[in-house]
Amino acid sequence: MPAGERFASPLADGIAQFLAHKRVLGRRYETEAYALRLFDRYLVERRVDALRAITPELIAAFLTSRPRHCPRSFNHLLGVLHRLFDWLVAREIVARSPVRSPTRRAGAARIPFIFAPEPARRLLDLAAGLPDVPGAALRGPTFHAVFAVLYGLGLRVSEACQLTMGDVDRHRRLLIIRNTKFGKDRLVPFGPRMGAMLDRYLARRRRHDPALADDAPLFAIRAGSRLSRQRVGSVFRRLLPALGLALPPGASPPRVHDLRRSFAVQTLLRWYRTGIDPGQRLLHLSTFLGHVQPESTAVYLTVTADLLAAAGGRFEAFAHPLVTEVRR
Repeated sequence: MPAGERFASPLADGIAQFLAHKRVLGRRYETEAYALRLFDRYLVERRVDALRAITPELIAAFLTSRPRHCPRSFNHLLGVLHRLFDWLVAREIVARSPVRSPTRRAGAARIPFIFAPEPARRLLDLAAGLPDVPGAALRGPTFHAVFAVLYGLGLRVSEACQLTMGDVDRHRRLLIIRNTKFGKDRLVPFGPRMGAMLDRYLARRRRHDPALADDAPLFAIRAGSRLSRQRVGSVFRRLLPALGLALPPGASPPRVHDLRRSFAVQTLLRWYRTGIDPGQRLLHLSTFLGHVQPESTAVYLTVTADLLAAAGGRFEAFAHPLVTEVRR
């Protein structure tokens, strides 16, 4: 069981077995494990001492205690409980599932904020200027490098946080992404500018701590402790006001994951504008991003007005000779 996954409620063994089962199947189940830790802690705080005391009313009270304003977030938490208790029922650990709460109806899909190159550069500059604080060294270079690989290479935040010093292959210009989402490994190539930035960052890390081993976290501001996704997101949110971003109509406030989305959209835009057919390259981008199937990548084709306009222009260029021929 990973560190920090100790459960203390009457469901402790069942939760641990459920998570172990999912991970044997190749699922990482990190966000699900976090949700189940919250539920386990809630049961302990309510002094629930028997499985029979976990009632539909208790489940509803737990869900109410966790503010989830977004239907998708609420439904995810509810779904984790559904899957846990369905699994427990199938193995006759509990007689029936107490999860009876209905899902919430989702509203319109969130429109992500896509960073153009200029605001992305300003974000990197702000990150580079972060001062050190007691107990946290190299904050500026570290967060600058983190946001650079998120925006410049389209990494997931969790992937960036899990990188080690040895995962930067400077000779082949590759990042080695290990045991990522869906239990996959992949190689992410980078160009000269990204390579130069990583070289500078690695040099500063090694000057600060010459004894760094290859398995040491690549991104760390405290000795031996890798950055967490939560810390990266927190710093990102603190820097946002200084960017003075104007939200397009219908777009949601920027999230750190939008840096990855921005990489995908900017790549597709670049292809459209240089005459490359994205349909022929979508599988390449899907592999680069670590998507299981190209359909997951295809959603980026309609994510911004610029991208839709570029696609429309491409279609018009394709269709115009046909229309002219018909009119003749």
